[in-house]
Amino acid sequence: MGKYLNPGYGRFKTIRNGIYVDKSGLIGFLNDLIDKPKPLVCFSRPRRFGKSFAASMLCAYYDRSCDSRFLFEDLKVSGSDSFEKYLNKYNVISFDVTGFITDSEESGTKVLKRLQSALMKELKEAFPDCVDNESHNLSDVLFDIVSKGNEKFVFVIDEWDALFREYKDDHKLQKDYILFLRTLFKNQDTTEATIAAAYITGILPIKKYGSESAVSDFQEYTMTDPGILEEYVGFTENEVQMLCSRYNVDFNEMSAWYDGYSFCSNHHVYNPNSVMNALQAGKMKNFWIKSESFENLKDYISRDYDGLKHTILLMLGGQHAEIDINTFKNDITSFESKDDVLTLLIHLGYLAYDENKKAAYIPNREVSEVFQASVKGGKWSRVDQAIRQAETLLNATIHLDGDAVSHSLELIHEECSSALTYNDENSLACAIYIAYYTVRNYYMLIRELPAGKGFADYAFLPRKDTDKPAMIIELKYDKDADTAIRQIHENRYDGALKDYSGNLLLVGINYDRNAKGSSAKKHSCVIERA
Repeated sequence: MGKYLNPGYGRFKTIRNGIYVDKSGLIGFLNDLIDKPKPLVCFSRPRRFGKSFAASMLCAYYDRSCDSRFLFEDLKVSGSDSFEKYLNKYNVISFDVTGFITDSEESGTKVLKRLQSALMKELKEAFPDCVDNESHNLSDVLFDIVSKGNEKFVFVIDEWDALFREYKDDHKLQKDYILFLRTLFKNQDTTEATIAAAYITGILPIKKYGSESAVSDFQEYTMTDPGILEEYVGFTENEVQMLCSRYNVDFNEMSAWYDGYSFCSNHHVYNPNSVMNALQAGKMKNFWIKSESFENLKDYISRDYDGLKHTILLMLGGQHAEIDINTFKNDITSFESKDDVLTLLIHLGYLAYDENKKAAYIPNREVSEVFQASVKGGKWSRVDQAIRQAETLLNATIHLDGDAVSHSLELIHEECSSALTYNDENSLACAIYIAYYTVRNYYMLIRELPAGKGFADYAFLPRKDTDKPAMIIELKYDKDADTAIRQIHENRYDGALKDYSGNLLLVGINYDRNAKGSSAKKHSCVIERA
C-alpha cells in the first residue's frame, strides 16, 4: 500500500462514518467500461460537489491491496452483476494534482516533473523487476509491468485541471501536461492496453484546441451535459428528502437554499457539500462566501464584455439568459465573449444550465447571496444600492406606502434596463425581483402562481420562522395600479392563499410605457389588505 499506488480504503471508510449518500452506482457505470473501447471517463463538476468522495470510493473498490468488501455490502453496487467480478482486482494509481502544488512561486514544470517522479518511485518500489533506474516514460513502465503478468491499472485522478487553473498563463506547461496525459492514456483500446479504466475529475472539462478535445479518448460528462451521470452530479431530490427526514430538517428550507441545478431527467439537483454542512451545523446558511473561488467570481462578472452586465442583471432578477456554451475553450483565460464567461460560471457552480432552453440562471438562495456580495462597488454600485434598499422597500410595502414603492421601482427599473429594453415586460419583472431581493430571507417566491381563474404574477409565501404577511403582486402595463388590484379580486387570486386570510397584502403595480414628458418612466403602486 502506498500514497499513490494502491492507497487502500482508509479515506472512504472515514467518509462512510459520516453523513453518507449512496452514490456507488458510479462504480457499476465504470465497471461496464472495463475491457471495452475507450474505458476512460472525465467527469467534471464544481468544488464541493463530491468529486473527492467519489474518487475515494473508486479507489477503495478497485484496490487489490486491501479487502474493502465490508464498505460496499450494504450499498447499491453490491447488487450489480459486476460487483464481485471487479472488487479489489486492480492496481490503482490515484492522486490529487493539487497535492503536488506546494509553492505558489514554483514553476508548473517542476510540479509536473515531481508528479511523474513520485509515481515512478512507488512503481519501482512495488515492481522492482519491471522498473529500473533508466525508466522515465510512465506509459512504457506500465506496459512492462502488465506484460510480465501483473494486473492492469485503474487510474483515479482528482483535480486533473489544477495546472490549468493555477498556472493559467503558462501555455507551454499546459501543452506539456496534455502531452503527458495523451501519452499515458494512448492505445487503451488495443492489445497493448495497460489501463482497465480511468476516471479523472476536476472543475473544467478537458481543454479544447479549436473545437476538438485535447485528449479525445475520454468520454466527457460535464455541468452542461452530464448525460447518463447526471444523478451523480449532486444530491437528488429524493436523497435530500431522506436526509431531511432522518435529521428532522425542514425540506422546503433546504430546497430554497441548495436546490436549483437541473438536468434532463433530474430537475432538482442539490449542492451536496452545502446540504451536509447544513445538517452538521443544524441550520441553513451560506457556505460559499468564504470559498477561494468567491474572489474569482467578482473578477469574472466585472469583465467588460458586451452585454455581460445586463445578462447578470437579468439573472439577478430571476430570469433565464440564453447563452452559447460551444465557444468556451475549457480554460480560464481564453475568453472571447460574455458567453464564455457565463459558461465558466456554470462549470464553477455559480450558474445552472437549462439544456432545453439553452439558458443559464442563478440556481438558489445560497448562490444568489454570493452574487449579491459580488456586486458591491464598481460598475455595480447602483445595483448594490438597490439590493441594500430592498429591506426598506419591503417595509414600505408592508406599511402600505405605495408612493415609496413606486419611487424605488423606478430607480431599479432604470438600472436593470438598457434604452432598448426598458419597455420590455421582462425588464419590469426583473426590476420587481431585484427590488424585492431580500424577500427570500422571509419568503418563498413563486412566479405565475396558479390561482382562481388564472395566474398571479408573483406570490410571496412567508417562511415558517417569520411573521411577515403573505403578498400577491400583479403587474400591469399602460393601465393603472387599481386595475391590477381589481384583477386580483375578480380572478380570485387571493383564494389560493386563503390560509393567510387576515395576513395577506394585495399589491398592484402599473408602468405606463406610453407616458411622455415628466410622466415618462413613471410607476404607480396600490397596496391593500385582503
